[in-house]
Amino acid sequence: MDSADINPIGSISKQDLRAFLRWAAVHLGYSSLAEIEAAPPTAELEPIRSNYSQLDEVDMGMTYEELAVYGRLRKIFRCGPVSMFKNLCYRWGSRLSPLEVADKVKHFFKYYSINRHKMTVMTPSYHAESYSPEDNRFDLRQFLYNARWPYQFSKIDELVKELDGEVAFGETSDQDRSRTNGVGMGVVAAGSGDPKSGL
Repeated sequence: MDSADINPIGSISKQDLRAFLRWAAVHLGYSSLAEIEAAPPTAELEPIRSNYSQLDEVDMGMTYEELAVYGRLRKIFRCGPVSMFKNLCYRWGSRLSPLEVADKVKHFFKYYSINRHKMTVMTPSYHAESYSPEDNRFDLRQFLYNARWPYQFSKIDELVKELDGEVAFGETSDQDRSRTNGVGMGVVAAGSGDPKSGL
């Protein structure tokens, strides 16, 4: 939990923040922002030692790029574990097996459910994006979850068995990936009629 009076970047994804820092370093002439953008994200909760440096992505078990995709699918498209699994099989099917996608989705939802209650009381943030956790006026999702997601995770396991060895729900070509900057939304966005939906 943040302990500030206002958190101006609290609701912005790390990917968008890093893109802004790169832009500001070049176009506004703040070269120090390029150094900040290049630094690996860390909470710095543990002392930095010669053989160890705490890194956010290592601690979370997922990259900020993956977290941005999970956040958009969860918040904008209201995906639960099964629909997120299907979307990510479609999106990442050419580079990850269904089992690998399942492991990532289960990992995200386990920690999402463990930490969801922390979103009910937050430092006020500026909310400029639709993926933002917002200020809770309109976020009526429950905040206590069973971290094991027994029904949903067993359904994902069934789908993995059905898809064993296959490329799941279609393949994403390099051309498609470059068109969406590598963070496309898969089935949900494909069904929306707007190829940039959720970006």
